[in-house]
Amino acid sequence: QVQLVESGGGLVQPGGSLRLSCAASGYRFSFATMGWYRQAPGKQRELVAAITRGGTTNYADSVKGRFTISRDNTLNTVALQMNNLKPEDTAVYYCNVWYGSRLFVPPTDFDSWGQGTQVTVSS
Repeated sequence: QVQLVESGGGLVQPGGSLRLSCAASGYRFSFATMGWYRQAPGKQRELVAAITRGGTTNYADSVKGRFTISRDNTLNTVALQMNNLKPEDTAVYYCNVWYGSRLFVPPTDFDSWGQGTQVTVSS
């Protein structure tokens, strides 16, 4: 079973930056796409960004031009660089992995998640 550990969240002012990191184990990452999701209070979990093994990316419209997803295939990690953060980016951020090259997977498709990391954007 995959184990996921997210880190890097915190409190930041609007316009600030954060870099999230996710360490994953228990999965054949050579075949996996990796993604970041987020869930704001009272809202459904949504995909923020995904990246295939070969580096093809997909972003939610709300974060395009501000967030950048990257991965290290030797370390089985995925990062999310978040710039120009807005209050509406406040959420718990989670990562997950899946086989194949689909760039979108509904969050309901997953059986397990890590603990997530809280991102709060506020002045």
